[in-house]
Amino acid sequence: MTAQVWMGYLVDVHDDFLVVQSPFVLNGARVFGADSDATTLAVAGLLHRLQHESIPSVSVPEGIDGQSLSIATGIEVHAEEANGEAAWDVLMSDEATVVIAKNGAEVELTALDVEVEVDAEFNEALEAAWEAELTATHVSQGAYVSRAQYEEAAMSRLSLLGQSMEEGVVWPPRFSHLVDGNVSSEHRLQRTGTVQSWTTLSAAGAPSEFSLRAPILGGVSTVFLQLDDGPKGVFLTVDDESSELTMDARMELVFRRLYGQEGFIRYGLKARSIAD
Repeated sequence: MTAQVWMGYLVDVHDDFLVVQSPFVLNGARVFGADSDATTLAVAGLLHRLQHESIPSVSVPEGIDGQSLSIATGIEVHAEEANGEAAWDVLMSDEATVVIAKNGAEVELTALDVEVEVDAEFNEALEAAWEAELTATHVSQGAYVSRAQYEEAAMSRLSLLGQSMEEGVVWPPRFSHLVDGNVSSEHRLQRTGTVQSWTTLSAAGAPSEFSLRAPILGGVSTVFLQLDDGPKGVFLTVDDESSELTMDARMELVFRRLYGQEGFIRYGLKARSIAD
């Protein structure tokens, strides 16, 4: 079956459920991309569904970061001790596949026709690097961001929530609306923008947060984007695609893994190329 491509993933859409798969295959099995996991697939699937209908609550299995998912999508994660059931469920497969289904829906997985073969040695090296990053003793030697700092900033950064001011949209939000009686309202930014400049750092020049993976990836790239709603920002590019970086190239922001530290993953928005 021909699948839609959505935020770098494959999406098969049905009335009561949708399937989100990684496009990458190793020895006939789906595998995650270099900066993807079940949480990033689930967020992409929920954002796709939110284009067409509201999702009041969702249940998530062990292995998915419910807090980051809720922040990135605005959907309440159903607590196990709460009364009743969630309106939707996130289901995980043994392979790099996630299903988003209405509670009680019958799900049928279909074979999608896009398969991008990955190099076994490259995939193994990346998995080992992520595993090393996620050890409790792995701490950045550079700009350390505590879990509390990450969570405090996540609300505006993962959901692209800004402020609508008289002078335009501000992102991330500031407290300037408290000065001189100026009032602001929330503004959720579009996920698209154009490249104003870019930088590619060699493996040796990459920040220490990426020191384990940068040599495998051949360095890391960042782009300075002019977002369509006005604000500008610097974003890493996705690790599992070769983005063509040119002036005024169109890019979209997608939810991906940034790095691991102290036993948990910091998620964020990364830029990937899109056609006009």
